[in-house]
Amino acid sequence: LQVTLMSIKVGEDVGLERHDDTDQFLRVEKGRGLVQMGHNSNELNVEHRVESDSAIMVPAGMWHNITNIGKTPLKLYSIYAPPEHPFGTIHRTKEDDIHS
Repeated sequence: LQVTLMSIKVGEDVGLERHDDTDQFLRVEKGRGLVQMGHNSNELNVEHRVESDSAIMVPAGMWHNITNIGKTPLKLYSIYAPPEHPFGTIHRTKEDDIHS
C-alpha cells in the first residue's frame, strides 16, 4: 500500500489522472472539493461535492480529478496499491510531482 498526502490551494486541482490497474481510496480531512470522474478524459460525467470526512472510491481505469471549491486549503489523502512513488518521496508542489 501507499499513502499520499495532499494540500490543494483554493481554486486549484489535483490534476486529471487515471490509474490503469489500481483502485484508489481518497479521504477528505478538511475543506470542500468537487470530484469529477469518467471513462474518458474529455467526458467527466460523474460529479460529487465533498467536504471534511468524505471518502471517495475511484475504480481502476477511471479518469478523475478533485478541485478545491472551498475558501481554505483542501487537505486529503489517498491510499492505493501497489506503490507508484519510491519510498520517502516528497513533492512540495504539484509542479514537483508533474516534473518527476
